[in-house]
Amino acid sequence: MISLYSIIFNGISATKIDVQVQLSSGLSKPEFNIIGLADRAVKESAERVRNALSALNVSLPPRRLTVNLSPADVEKSGSHFDLPILCGILCALDILPQDKLSQYLILGEVSLDGAILKTDGILPASVWAKKQGLGIICPATQGGEAKLSDNKNILAPKHVLDLINHFKGIQEIEFPQDSVQTETTNTKIGDMAEVYGQQAAKRALEIAAAGGHAMLMVGPPGSGKTMLASRLPTIMPDMTNEEILETSVIYSIAGQLSNRGLITKRPFRAVHHTASPVSLAGGGSDARPGEISLAHNGVLFLDELPEFNRSTLEILRQPMESGKIMISRARHNATYPANFQLIAAMNPCPCGHLGNAALSCTRAPRCAEAYQNKISGPLLDRIDLHVDVDAVNPWDMKPDTTTTPETSAQIRARVINARNRQLTRQGYVNALLNGTALDEIVKLTPEMTDFLNTAAEKVGLSARGYNRIKRIARTIADLANRDDIIMDDLIEALSYRPINRGKYGVKL
Repeated sequence: MISLYSIIFNGISATKIDVQVQLSSGLSKPEFNIIGLADRAVKESAERVRNALSALNVSLPPRRLTVNLSPADVEKSGSHFDLPILCGILCALDILPQDKLSQYLILGEVSLDGAILKTDGILPASVWAKKQGLGIICPATQGGEAKLSDNKNILAPKHVLDLINHFKGIQEIEFPQDSVQTETTNTKIGDMAEVYGQQAAKRALEIAAAGGHAMLMVGPPGSGKTMLASRLPTIMPDMTNEEILETSVIYSIAGQLSNRGLITKRPFRAVHHTASPVSLAGGGSDARPGEISLAHNGVLFLDELPEFNRSTLEILRQPMESGKIMISRARHNATYPANFQLIAAMNPCPCGHLGNAALSCTRAPRCAEAYQNKISGPLLDRIDLHVDVDAVNPWDMKPDTTTTPETSAQIRARVINARNRQLTRQGYVNALLNGTALDEIVKLTPEMTDFLNTAAEKVGLSARGYNRIKRIARTIADLANRDDIIMDDLIEALSYRPINRGKYGVKL
């Protein structure tokens, strides 16, 4: 019996699969069976492999060929089993050496002519193989991706014949070059200096970037909500090496890393309001990561928030608290990281001009009440910063020649300094402070505690909202480079919490 290694992913965790190949006698013609809880894509490997063998002028003997994917009680999916199955058969026919191939993790789809095609998950597979002391055999087009793991034993053939020639010593497969370059951003996303007015919104965006806080902007059409959100990446700190690898692994599993290199820029996922629950949370037959996980270590931007299906929005509640999301299916569960920063925007009502006597509709404010009620209270309570973005005065659109507008680089310097204070103090951003750590790090004087308690009682703050005010106050103090929180920090933090659901002009 021949035994080679491949892999499957359950979320971002990996399970080694033994690809066992055995030829049994007793038949007058070849018979090819794949067993081991294989899905349709894996079952179809038999035909792809059979034709690839024919292209190599290799005939199967008149014997029963059985391929077992072990462990047999774990569901197998994906076309990447083509190559290990084909290699196992070639080992059984003494064309390839099992002792050498068993030192590799093997992945790749095989075309009918024997070419090796790309597959998903090469980067995490290469990382896992390196930890297990194995090399990796993968498609040539993804050799650069495998190299990103710093695995020193990589074979990336273009064709099965290349693999045969390599192990027979006829022609060696070269170690992959850096065919995948570090991701770069060619599109200009703008600068904060280009945003006229909206000082309050800019300040809130700076606090959100510094502490990793979720933020909701509410204002009429054309007030600059989307423009402000699109400039958030320009003031955010660079990703750490650990964050780069975590995010790149998710993109590799989702099949979105090819020829992009490591994800070195914080993801900014702008999701359309027609998105389905599966596209947001992840799922499908192979439990792919969704937009929530693709925004890991970055920003998830939801414009026109009330236009989203309510059941879709409710998916956000659990991962916003836990930083991960579990996708449950009948045969298995997959857990993906989902430590994202939610930035949302909305109009105050369907027409967007609530409070403007010249433009608002005759159904105000009742239409606004129904519109805002599309967003549940528990979801709103999980959003730290609630900011009004008023329409810009036309007179403010003219650049002020007397003062120099603050650039993204200047704001980013303060954000980085505040982030460094947080990482030095507790090892993570303030938005994740909880429990005893929150009490120990956010210390209020008796006067500030009385003020916050009185305010919380008057406006009906939940315990979650109460703690979020303390976190925001801590971030404001960090931006000011202060070790202790002062009353002004607390007052500003409280201004970012809605007094009630009618904060945006509707008395509920």
